[in-house]
Amino acid sequence: MTGSPDQEADPFGTAALRAAVLDSWQQSPTRFTEDANAEEDLRLGAYADRLFVELAQNAADAASLAGVGGRLRVRVVDGELRVANTGAPLDRDGVTALASLRASAKSGASTVGRFGVGFAAVLTVCAEPRVVSRTGGVAFSETGTRRCVADIPEARRQAADRGGAVPVLRLPWPVPAGEPDVPEPFDTEVRLPLADGVEEASLLAEFAGEVTDVLLTFPALERVDIAGEVWTRTDTGEGIVEIARSGAAGTRWLVHSTSGEFSGEQAATLGIEAAHHPQWTVLWALPVDGENRPRPVDSDVLHAPTATDERLSLPARLIASVPVEPSRRRVRGGLAASAVLAAAADAFLDLVRRVPAHQRLELVPAAGFPASDVDGELHQLIGARLREQPWLPAASGGRDISGDRAAVLDVDSPGLVELLGEVVAELVAVPYVGGRAAGVLARVGARGLDVAAALDALMGIERPPRWWYGLYGALLALLDDRSIDQEALTGLPVPLADGRTTPGPRGVLLPGGGAEGDTGLPRGSEGHTGLRPELLELLGTAGVTGVRVVHPDAVHPLLERLGAVPAGPAELLDAAELRAAVESSVDDAMSGLDTTPLAELVLRLVAETGATTDERPGLAALALTSASGDARRADELVLPSAPLLGVLDPEAVGPHGPLDVLAEDVARHRPPEVLTATGVLDSFAVVADDDPVGPEHDLPEEPEWWDSTSRPPSRVLAVRDLDLVADDAWPAALRLLAESPDSGHALREPGGHTGWWIARFADLDGACPRSWRMPDAVALEGLYDPVPDVGLPRDVLVAAGVREDLAVCDASDAADLLARLADRERAPRPGVVLRAHAALAELAARPGFDVAQVDAPTEVRALDGGVIDAGHACVLDQAWPLEVVDAGLLVGCGRECDSLAELLDLPLAREVYAGEVTSEGDVLSWTELSAIRDLADLLGTTVPEGGLYLHPRLTVRVDGQDRQARWWVAADGLVHAEDSIDGLARAYAFAADRWEARHQIAALLSDPEPATLFG
Repeated sequence: MTGSPDQEADPFGTAALRAAVLDSWQQSPTRFTEDANAEEDLRLGAYADRLFVELAQNAADAASLAGVGGRLRVRVVDGELRVANTGAPLDRDGVTALASLRASAKSGASTVGRFGVGFAAVLTVCAEPRVVSRTGGVAFSETGTRRCVADIPEARRQAADRGGAVPVLRLPWPVPAGEPDVPEPFDTEVRLPLADGVEEASLLAEFAGEVTDVLLTFPALERVDIAGEVWTRTDTGEGIVEIARSGAAGTRWLVHSTSGEFSGEQAATLGIEAAHHPQWTVLWALPVDGENRPRPVDSDVLHAPTATDERLSLPARLIASVPVEPSRRRVRGGLAASAVLAAAADAFLDLVRRVPAHQRLELVPAAGFPASDVDGELHQLIGARLREQPWLPAASGGRDISGDRAAVLDVDSPGLVELLGEVVAELVAVPYVGGRAAGVLARVGARGLDVAAALDALMGIERPPRWWYGLYGALLALLDDRSIDQEALTGLPVPLADGRTTPGPRGVLLPGGGAEGDTGLPRGSEGHTGLRPELLELLGTAGVTGVRVVHPDAVHPLLERLGAVPAGPAELLDAAELRAAVESSVDDAMSGLDTTPLAELVLRLVAETGATTDERPGLAALALTSASGDARRADELVLPSAPLLGVLDPEAVGPHGPLDVLAEDVARHRPPEVLTATGVLDSFAVVADDDPVGPEHDLPEEPEWWDSTSRPPSRVLAVRDLDLVADDAWPAALRLLAESPDSGHALREPGGHTGWWIARFADLDGACPRSWRMPDAVALEGLYDPVPDVGLPRDVLVAAGVREDLAVCDASDAADLLARLADRERAPRPGVVLRAHAALAELAARPGFDVAQVDAPTEVRALDGGVIDAGHACVLDQAWPLEVVDAGLLVGCGRECDSLAELLDLPLAREVYAGEVTSEGDVLSWTELSAIRDLADLLGTTVPEGGLYLHPRLTVRVDGQDRQARWWVAADGLVHAEDSIDGLARAYAFAADRWEARHQIAALLSDPEPATLFG
């Protein structure tokens, strides 16, 4: 029952161990099954691929127990895998652990084993393992175990059912006599005769691939030799561990470790043996390059300390004494495991802090789904540490910042961070800048800081101008590479020359905007090279508050990009504050302020820039001293030598008039062109507006002119102050207007206010210009009198409104013409009357014209030239009423008769004199009349369709009386004619729509020969 291979001695008491196991199998057959199943599970499952790791772990434990540097050597000798190690040799407890599927002999704090089950990994390559040490050896044998099982019937039967498989590691024997000693300098060697099918080369290559992990996982191991290939572990100091391989480059790791003890409550969750030794250890290992820069891992597994199946997605390897299940593949949850993981999170923070500050970003765990439950728990714990504990370097150079207090500039500008670090609390230092850094640190609670928010923190701070200059340089670089939008900089503070700081560059003035190379700014917009000292001095004495001039040391090209203005004289002149001062200068002077320095400054700027009120109309508000001693707007003053004074009404010029004369001393010390550029008058002022919206230009009778136009004016070009001209000075005023190009253009502007107003309100020999006609305008003779000789050329007179042809432009013209037509003292020729009525009819028919604007006349001019009461008149709209009505009762125009009738408020003749044909006539078609056919042939026209009533004598009853007529058109549209040449000719001309040829038609009817057409 207890038989064994030949042996000389049994130093480890294996016989007693075998006896106890065999007795348990004899007493309880199910115990054999349990042991067989357990070993099979370990061999095929938990330890199927962990042979080298388990052997290395045992070697490391042995080295730790002996307090020596661990060395491990692997060889294959005659088909036998031999793994030798230094350290504590095999002892009785160790043999007991090897022969047990539960207990472990390794209980010290410095060892990593927990259960004896790890040795089961040897069964994956061997069925007859031996462990030889300087203190003796022990062997396990599948063959020997089967022999023992054969003596136990029930165990034998179960083994047969399992195909002969037995629990090899439950029965230990002493090693056979003659077993070779352990090679020097090693203390223990595991000898594994390799089973059939195990390839030696593949097995050694697999071991070689695991060496680095083993050396990192087991710090007690210093050297591993696999078939002559040697790996070494060296602690280089400062936490750096280098693992070198003979003939190849090594790997470097930054390691940080810590340890502690479980509390009583935590230890109670461990096994009995582990609870007696409640220490825990944690080690983080971060790959680094030759310059110790982090090279984070992408994925790994938890090492406890051997590799488990708990996948991790952290940037460093974790080797920790976390409680694990017997298979050593999964963490065993509980208070102890939670305590180790919490300690690991604390240690990770310490690891981060050991990394140079500028390299710590790489250690922030990646976002995403956790690789395992343990990975998820570690992510939460580490994330909390990184959020709540300081570890990020501050841009200010002060203490580190925790993640949840940190601010990260979201654009890539190290220079900007260095500047803002002085003023933005909790800003993280370079290189933690830009979108990637902001995104990574957001995982640990950091907030992204955009440029606009950063600039908000600059409001109200005081910094030297050169500091601001540096800030602008950093911002310009971001703007150029489109890292920020220009809108983000609209509120950028700007230091001013007077010591203030203004929010936003737009509109501020850049002094000395000199040649490229001085400030980087282009020359001023009008060629000036900046504000000279004397101009700045004048600005200081002018009392203009709020003019914003950048401090010279802060002038930077960025400011102009953001709306600052290179400050030449023109730009200063356009400064909003200066314009406001000019606008209020008269009120200021009236309230006792001295505006002379302001006037001096503005006049100097005008002289240097060539500015005028054309492009800067606000200049006209400048307060200047008048001859009366009062302050007046520049455009209310006239030069003492101006010809304009000779045509103005004396009451209009003076302290109480709308205009005054400029003080002599002011005029004497300034060039006239500078004074007139600010609005001082030397001739008539001209108002120009290319986009008018209403009658708001302070022109006399402007609303009336605006309403007189058929559509709103598209521009206004007009002379101001026409109503101030003396009545007897208009000829001279018109000459003055015509001599100046600007006012001359306004005078001649088609439909413009100036011509319109002068035509109606100026005085030429006692009448307005439009009441006169040019002497050669015979078409107006009888209606208008020729203009007297006032010494003005024809073009000026015509521009002023003197008529040279018949034109009825508006209601005012129509009323004037109707009054002249009804004037019994006038005797216009018939043609003039007809054309006058035609012009009136055309105006009344114009779209948009309202005849209600014109009062209907009480008397009208009739066709016979006489003036009759309008109540007896009607408008001739057809020709046939002339057959029965006196021409002295008819008003004729030839066209647009309905419109003329509406304008004159008269009925139409065909409505008043409808008439009724009372004579009898024959109905004939036009084609029945041979004379008509001959007529049509000569004229080359077709004979009209239809016919007429031909009467020997045609009579029409009008107003109850029968009257003879040559032709007539009845109310039903039928044509009637007397049997005469005149009657037939008029009827045919009407029917053929050839009324204008009625006299020719009569001639052809009388003499139907071709010669009649030409004679």
